[in-house]
Amino acid sequence: MSTLRTNQDLDPARLREVFGIFPSGVVAVAALVDDVPVGLAASSFTSVSLDPPLVSFCIANTSKTWPDLRRAAHLGVTILADHHSAVARQLAGAVDRRFDGLPVTATADGALILDDGLAHFDTTIYNEVPAGDHTIVLLRLSAAGRSALPDPSPLVFHRSRFGRLGF
Repeated sequence: MSTLRTNQDLDPARLREVFGIFPSGVVAVAALVDDVPVGLAASSFTSVSLDPPLVSFCIANTSKTWPDLRRAAHLGVTILADHHSAVARQLAGAVDRRFDGLPVTATADGALILDDGLAHFDTTIYNEVPAGDHTIVLLRLSAAGRSALPDPSPLVFHRSRFGRLGF
C-alpha cells in the first residue's frame, strides 16, 4: 500500500489548477433586467433536487453582473452545446456585447434562453447560500425543455479550457 501524498499549500492558483482537473458542464444564466439582456456563463451548474425541483450554480462574490441579474423575476438557464465555446467566452466578456448576434428567446416573465442550447430551464431564485468567496445560488424550476438534436453533446470546461466529450 502506498501513502497518499497531499499538498498542504492551498494557495488560490494551486487550488484552481487542482479543481480544474474535474470537468464540468457550462450554462448560460440570463434574463431581461429593465428590458436589457443580462447574463453570464457558469461552469458550476448542477441538479440538486426533484422535489422541489432545484438546480444550482456558484457565483463569485466579486461578480459585477450578479447584482443586476438577481433582480430579475425569472432567470433562464441554458445548457450549452459543444459548439458554444465562443458563446461561453462572449458571455464572460464585455457586458454590453454579451448577447450580440446570439439567438435568444425571452419568456413572458423575462427569463432569457439561448435558442440553440441543449436544454433550458425557466427558474426563480430559491435561496442564496454564502460559501467563502462565492455564493451558491439555488434556483427553483418553473419549466424545463430540451433540444430536439438527435445526439446532443454538452460544452465541457476542463483545465481552464472549453471542449467536448470524447465518447
